[in-house]
Formats: sequence, structure tokens, C-alpha cells
Amino acid sequence: MIGEKIRGAMNDQIKHELESFYIYLSMVAYFHEEGLDGMAHWMRCQAHEEMIHAMKFYDHIIDRGGIVTLQDLKQLKIKWKTPLEAWQDAYEHEKFITAKINNLTKISREENDYTSEPLLSWFLNEQIEEEKNTEKV
Repeated sequence: MIGEKIRGAMNDQIKHELESFYIYLSMVAYFHEEGLDGMAHWMRCQAHEEMIHAMKFYDHIIDRGGIVTLQDLKQLKIKWKTPLEAWQDAYEHEKFITAKINNLTKISREENDYTSEPLLSWFLNEQIEEEKNTEKV
């Protein structure tokens, strides 16, 4: 059975991952408006990945006998002045997500929740890639 503190934090993370999906999908729309279809395609792939990330946490909670509690999503941003600004926002957002994954890892360790370690280890490595890909414009 998953502990309450880590379950709550993972439910929060589902929200963050879905908001990541939403902001990246907004960037897709922005890039299409600007006629930057290649950038739109790349960001669409990123958006799709964020949905998969949300479902990894969702499934982990369910598999461990926990309850998923979906939360309201915020529309983080829908317009950018330049493509560079959008890419910089994506990088800053990935750093935000990295901090959230780090915190989940901390909670897991505080609770001696070793069962979450493989999932969180995967996400720690994934965030290295996510930051690297959005940092380089």
C-alpha cells in the first residue's frame, strides 16, 4: 500500500505533468500560428510525452492500492512574443518539474518507500534529458 504523503505528492505531480502537457500544447498552437511547423511538431511530441509521464504516476498509485485524486489544471500561458521566449519558458518549466521530482524522491526516502525508487529514478534521469533538450535553442 502506498503511503499517504507520497500518494498526495504523486497526485500533485499528475497535475504538474498534465499542466506540462497543456502548456506544451499551447506552444504547439503558437508555433503553428507563426508558421513554425517543425517547432510545432517537436513540441507536440513533448506534449505527448508529458501525458505519458502523468500516466506513469497514475498507474503507480493504482498499482500500489492508492486512490488517484485528479486536481484542477491551470492554463499556465497561451501566448509568447517570440519563439525564443516560448523555448525559454519550456526550459524554465522543465527546471520546475525537476525540482518537483527531486522533492518526490526526498519524500519517498523519508518514508522509506523503496517501491517508488525505480519510478523516481527513471524520472530523475528523464529530467536530465528534458532540461538538456529545452536548454539548447
